[in-house]
Parts: sequence; C-alpha cells; structure tokens
Amino acid sequence: MTVLIYEKHTSGRMVFLGHNDVRDVEGNELPCLVYVSREKRPGFDHHKKAGAMNALVRVSAILSNAPFLLNVDCDHYINNSKALREAMCFMMDPTSGKKVCYVQFPQRFDGIDHHDRYSNRNVVFFDINMKGLDGLQGPIYVGTGCVFRRQALYGYDAPVKKKPPRKTCNCWPKWCCLCCGYRKNKKGKPKKEKKKKMKHREASKRIHALETIEEGIEEINSENSSHASQLKHEKKFGQSPVFVASTLLENGGIPQEASSASLLKEAIHVISCGYEDKTEWGKDVGWIYGSVTEDILTGFKMHCHGWRSVYCMPKRPAFKGSAPINLSDRLHQVLRWALGSVEIFLSKHCPIWYGYGGGLKWLERFSYVNSVVYPLTSIPLIVYCTLPAICLLTGKFIVPEISNYASIVFMALFISIAATGIIEKQWGGVGIDDWWRNEQFWVIGGVSSHLFALFQGLLKVLAGVNTNFTVTSKGGDDDEFSELYLFKWTSLLIPPTTLLIINIVGVVVGISDAINNGYGSWGPLFGKLFFAFWVIVHLYPFLKGLIGKQDRMPTIILVWSILLASILTLLWVRINPFVSRDGPVLEICGLNCDD
Repeated sequence: MTVLIYEKHTSGRMVFLGHNDVRDVEGNELPCLVYVSREKRPGFDHHKKAGAMNALVRVSAILSNAPFLLNVDCDHYINNSKALREAMCFMMDPTSGKKVCYVQFPQRFDGIDHHDRYSNRNVVFFDINMKGLDGLQGPIYVGTGCVFRRQALYGYDAPVKKKPPRKTCNCWPKWCCLCCGYRKNKKGKPKKEKKKKMKHREASKRIHALETIEEGIEEINSENSSHASQLKHEKKFGQSPVFVASTLLENGGIPQEASSASLLKEAIHVISCGYEDKTEWGKDVGWIYGSVTEDILTGFKMHCHGWRSVYCMPKRPAFKGSAPINLSDRLHQVLRWALGSVEIFLSKHCPIWYGYGGGLKWLERFSYVNSVVYPLTSIPLIVYCTLPAICLLTGKFIVPEISNYASIVFMALFISIAATGIIEKQWGGVGIDDWWRNEQFWVIGGVSSHLFALFQGLLKVLAGVNTNFTVTSKGGDDDEFSELYLFKWTSLLIPPTTLLIINIVGVVVGISDAINNGYGSWGPLFGKLFFAFWVIVHLYPFLKGLIGKQDRMPTIILVWSILLASILTLLWVRINPFVSRDGPVLEICGLNCDD
C-alpha cells in the first residue's frame, strides 16, 4: 500500500521513497509514505484540485498501482477504521462488484453548533437524496470520502454482463432430438466418422506445409497490432511506457524487477506541467476539467460509461471533517457549488443532452439534471419572496381569486408535497429541526448564492469573465464556536437583506393602514401578513447572522437599512395606493358641469 499526500501551496516537485525491506515484527512489509508536490509554472493551467488528483493517480500507478484509491479532503480524517473494509466488500463482491466504480460515504462534520444555524450538516441531502439515489444507478460523487476503482478513473467502460451458456442436449441417440433440430442415425454413424478422419489427415498434410509461412505472417501482424495499440494508449494516457503498461493491469501491481530509482524518475516525469498536453486527461481520463465542481462531472462521466456507484452509511461515521461555521463562508461555499452546476449546465457535458447511447439510466439522468439546474430556481424564488411585500405596500392581493375546483386541486398538491416530505423525513431518520434548518437555508442560499452563481456562470461562459475563488475557511479547534458570530461583509448579503427590509416595512405599512381604515380591512390583511411572515421566518437565521453576538447591528447593515427604508418610503408617498382618487375627481367634474 502506498499513501500519497499532496500539498497544493508548495512549488517544485519532490517524491520521497522509503527504504526497501522495512518490515514489522511479523515480517510484513510496511506501507510506503510518499509526499508529492507537482510541478507548477507560470502560464500553465493547473486545473486546481482536479489537476492535483490526476497527478496523484499517475504517481500512485507507477509506485504501487493499487486497484483501489481513497480520496479524502485535507480537512477530513478517518473516523472509522473498518470503513475501508466495508468499501472492499462492495468492490470485491463476486456478483456485482465488477461494475462498481466507487463507494461514496456521507460527509459528517465536527465543530457545528447544536442548533446548526446554517444547515452545515446538510442531512437532507446526505441522508435522504443520496440514500434514494443508491436504489438507482448510485449516488453522485461529492468530492471526498470516496473509494474508487482505478480502471473506472481511466475512462474504461464497465464490464458487460455475460450471457448464460446454452443448454446441451442429452437426448437418447436413436431417438429424434427435437431440441437440436436433427435426427441421429445409428447405422450411418461409423461410416461418416471414417470419412471425416480420412479428410482430416489429408487436410493436415496441406496445413502443415503452410505453417511456416503463416507463423511469419502472424508475427508481423502481432507486432503491427501491438505497436498500434501502444500508440493509441500513449495518445490517451501520455508519453510514459511505465504508466501505460500499468493501465492494462486490471488487478494492479508493478513489475518486480523495477528499481526504485527508475520508478522515481518516471514518477517525476508524469507530474510535469506538460505531461497532459495532447492527451485525454481531464476529458475522458481521470478527474474531468471544465467546472469548479469537478466531482459531479467526474461521477457523471463514469455513470455514462455504464458503471454504478454504491452509498455506504455505517453506524459510526467513516470520515469527519470541518465545515464553514459563519454566514459569509457558508454562502461562499454554496456559491462555489452552484457556479459549478451552472458551468456544467452550459457545457457539452450537460446531462440533458450528453451521454445518450451509453450506460446512463433515465432516472439517474434526471437526478443529474436536477443537480445542475437548481440555481435557476433563484429567480422565481426571489419573485415569491417579493410578492408579499408588494401586496402589503400596494394594498392589492397579487394572487387572483380561484374557483372551488382549483382550490381543491391546490390543496391536494400542497398536501401531497407535505406528505412526501414527512415520509422522506421518517425514512431517512432526519429530525424535524434538521429538516427545518435545511428549508430555511434553502431560501437563504437561493436568493443570494444561487442568484450570483447564475449571473457569474453566464458571464463566464458567454463573455469569458472568470471568477477566482479562495479556499473556504473552516472553524478551528482552539475555540470551537469562535467564528460562529463573526461578521464578514460580502455582496452575497445584499439580496437577503433587501428582502428582509421590504417585507418588514410591508408588515408595518399593512398593519398601520388596517388600523386607520377600521375593522373591515383586517380580514384581507391576514392572508398578506401570513406570506410576509413566512418569508421573514425563513430568513430568520440570516438575520441572526447579520446581528451577530453583539447587541447592536453592524454599521454597514444599519446604513443599508436606512437607505432602503428611505427609498421605499419615497415610493410609498409617490404611489399612495390606498387613497382613492375617483371620488374627488368626479366631484370636481360635477361642479364644473353645474357651473
């Protein structure tokens, strides 16, 4: 076994090999620890994490060439020592293990407050959605806590299931064999056998005379075919004979006669900057380039090749890591995920039109379509969160009156959605608190991160404007919740803040108008207030994140509130929707007519 460690903040290239024949007390050879830092040069696109993982795949193929690989992020650690054994049970299953490309474990996190204000645990996704996908072609790859089959990473198709052999006929010779379609003659059988033997002897003499000529031709053909196959593999995997030879070994392993010095030289060669030029790396081999969420794209390509994945949920979490603990870092993390989905949606690898004719099943395709189109829901979500405030400020109910039949259909759909959510919650073992936090942050992230990701993705694809991301900071171990109340200003806070202010102002204006107009105006007001309060309740964790631990709101938020409140007040005075102008106009016209 070879353990590979990659540090992306260092430059240069180094590979440290341990001494040979280092064994434990039982005589077993100890694992080899390798530190890898790939070569970097100005002007080269290194493809961030995807490029680093591809470099590690090539180095590990030369040093150990194990048939399985474990991918864990730098902020994750192994929490269950038996997790790898459980993954191997799926990979090495004699009936269906050959078609498993990876085993995905759920992500679990440390350092999250008890209330999980910003839904960092994401239990609805990991305990319901991913668990449901396991019944189809398998869960999507989420970037960490995953055990891969090396052959699947090389872009090979999944093995095809062999057809069962045809049944042989055991009928009695002197009877008619209907299943075989011919009649066996007992008397004519010896004569036919003698004739066949004579013909076989004559033919064997002629064939023996041509054997020498055919042997020479076969040697030439085999040399040509092997040379063509070598060129094909080098064009796909790169100019490394050692690595190309390792890709043909399904069960892994390296040549015994290879020396450490030669392997070290070849390992340095495969992590050079120009090694991937004019190859299939990042296109059909390894981690796929073209999106900041290369994990979804890589798993999608594997499923298109006919592989299936497995979701493993041991009682003791297999891996644990750190999660972004404050509001700004959490929004930036969601922004990066959403931007990657938009990039895939606008690329040739979009699940809507890519991968037909392969091994991707229809229900699995629908799940991938859902994973790349969800940022588009930010636009109708913002509209829905704005409508209650407009209703309260204008005094009109935007939703038109519907018939009894339409109201029954609406209630049936609403009840079915609620029942589906309850069944999924019970099936996945998700608590009501976790489910509600997920619903709240879905609205918070939808009106901020998803909206920004949609516009940034359009600018990047259509105008070529690239957006640089920094690694999301995670909570430390010294003071577990030291950054929970830390306020970091970012433009992602503007849309939710605006929605909060206009809905709060709308509630104040609506109640004030009802007080001035008397008891009769309270009835229509309740429906408008319900939707406005529903928006405010969903944005409540965002409001707590803005206020933070201090007793007063940050100055920049106070300035924003005053500015937006002033704009809305001026618009209110200009529109003045509750004052009817029809009466005074008719009275003036009447006076003019009398005059």
